Amino acid sequence: MRLLYFGLFSVVYILTLMGNTAIVYAVLWDRCLHTPMYIFLGNFSLLEICYVTTTVPNMLANFLSTSKSISFVSCFTQFYFFFSFGCDEGFFLCIMAFDRYLAICRPLHYPRIMTKQLYTGLVIFGWSGGLILFLIPVVLISQLPFCGPNTINHFLCDPVPLMTLSCSEDTITQLLYSTFNVIFMIGTFLFILCSYALVILTALWMPSRAGKHKAFSTCASHLAVVVLFYGSIMVMYICPGSGHPVKIQKFITLFYSVITPLCHPLIYSLRNKEMKTALRKIFGTEHGVHKM
Repeated sequence: MRLLYFGLFSVVYILTLMGNTAIVYAVLWDRCLHTPMYIFLGNFSLLEICYVTTTVPNMLANFLSTSKSISFVSCFTQFYFFFSFGCDEGFFLCIMAFDRYLAICRPLHYPRIMTKQLYTGLVIFGWSGGLILFLIPVVLISQLPFCGPNTINHFLCDPVPLMTLSCSEDTITQLLYSTFNVIFMIGTFLFILCSYALVILTALWMPSRAGKHKAFSTCASHLAVVVLFYGSIMVMYICPGSGHPVKIQKFITLFYSVITPLCHPLIYSLRNKEMKTALRKIFGTEHGVHKM
């Protein structure tokens, strides 16, 4: 079974890298995609590559290993980067929702507001926000006393099983961690929902059917990614002490850490005409016809 899992998740990992790398390359290569929306999408795909790489290679190594050990420092390093990049994903989803709100609800003001300085600043914030914010919970949990059991019943250094390994039940740390998760997840999720609600309301009043279709198509792909991302992490991390069965914890974590990054390139490329055109050009499946 371990060899079967190794083969299965190796294929998933390779496909995830290929799909997201194709989007990053398309954004870099095709000048038609040098707009804020696609720049954010390219950075989001690059972030997905970093996000999935923090856990899957180690998981694949464990399928073939007999020891399955990890040092304290390596464990908390994985914990920090995995959840920092997860926070960054939430920030990028907010940024992309804000960008679509401006483009559809304020089209005449969009070029004046979404300047190069603004979208560059948003990209920097999207990458650095999670890396800065998640220092707090990592430091808090790393200060817990670990003096007894040292077996993590999980495929990554997840905070929920980590806190259960502590010698003392620190309710303050659990409360602070839960509060941090609630503020981040609910705050970003509500921001995204409000942005797309305004977009949908604006699209309903558009006189052009083509304009409506384009607005709804863009929103549908973005909202699909939002539902995939937030649906699973809210179940796990808003109430870390709620006592989910271990198998359920592993399945949910596997879903948002491995399966969701695989789905994102499919969702964005299949529902986006410009991205499909750019990918066809890259893979040489679209040939222009030129008249002499």
